[in-house]
Amino acid sequence: MSTPAPGRPMSLLDLKRKGNGLPSRVVMHGVEGIGKTSFAAFAPTPVFLQTKGESGLETLIDSKQLPEIDHFPELQTWGELRAAVAAIAKDEHDFKTLVIDTGNGAEQLCHEEVCRRDYANDWGPKGFTSYMQGYSTALADWREFLADLDALRATRKMGIIVLCHTKVATFKNPGGADYDRYEAKMHAKTWALTKEWADIVLFGDYDTDVSKQQPKDTKGKASDGKTRVLYTERTAVFDAKNRHGLPDEIDMGTSGKEAWTNFVTAMKEARK
Repeated sequence: MSTPAPGRPMSLLDLKRKGNGLPSRVVMHGVEGIGKTSFAAFAPTPVFLQTKGESGLETLIDSKQLPEIDHFPELQTWGELRAAVAAIAKDEHDFKTLVIDTGNGAEQLCHEEVCRRDYANDWGPKGFTSYMQGYSTALADWREFLADLDALRATRKMGIIVLCHTKVATFKNPGGADYDRYEAKMHAKTWALTKEWADIVLFGDYDTDVSKQQPKDTKGKASDGKTRVLYTERTAVFDAKNRHGLPDEIDMGTSGKEAWTNFVTAMKEARK
């Protein structure tokens, strides 16, 4: 058995009873058009990091759906993304919330960097995707990125919001038949690490009522659901979680501002 590295001496004087008082780490994934960017835009004094190909914030600003919001140009590489986080940690500013738009875009930049650095830009079966080992190799880089976000949160007291697209994935059910469910559009290993890191995972969807017209029908008929809902607890249908005692569902209302206000209200009510 190896001997662990020595640490500083500990005593009962090191015990704590209070929490750290830091803002939450929130991950939100949801169906297309549910209003992820608009939701995060009304967080306290946000600054957005847009990953390559994600220009939804600028489109919303141009169409006057959102006010002007500070944001970096689309970040094209993993190095640019890490440098942007470092700049927010180092430079003077009044931002209170960092928004990553999107988490799956950041993951793609990470994979591109690992493929370039460790696999000679070979995405084929003898390179990054060989026995899926590239995805495992990239986890070390992803952990460093999450550590950067934690350091920013601790030193600058900034909330972190990571927005993600969603996908339908097959859940390998050890207790019965496999089934499909919604989860963030990331590799399963990256998503597992990110989900564990987050304090809150929100899933945004429309409240769609599905009913069978006849007892013999094998498929239900969906009504046009227009009510937008944030789900906060995991179900067989989608990934979600929270460490704040939030209600299972939060009404998103008809705007990003209303969605954020309802979320904050639910957080305050949960603390009571």
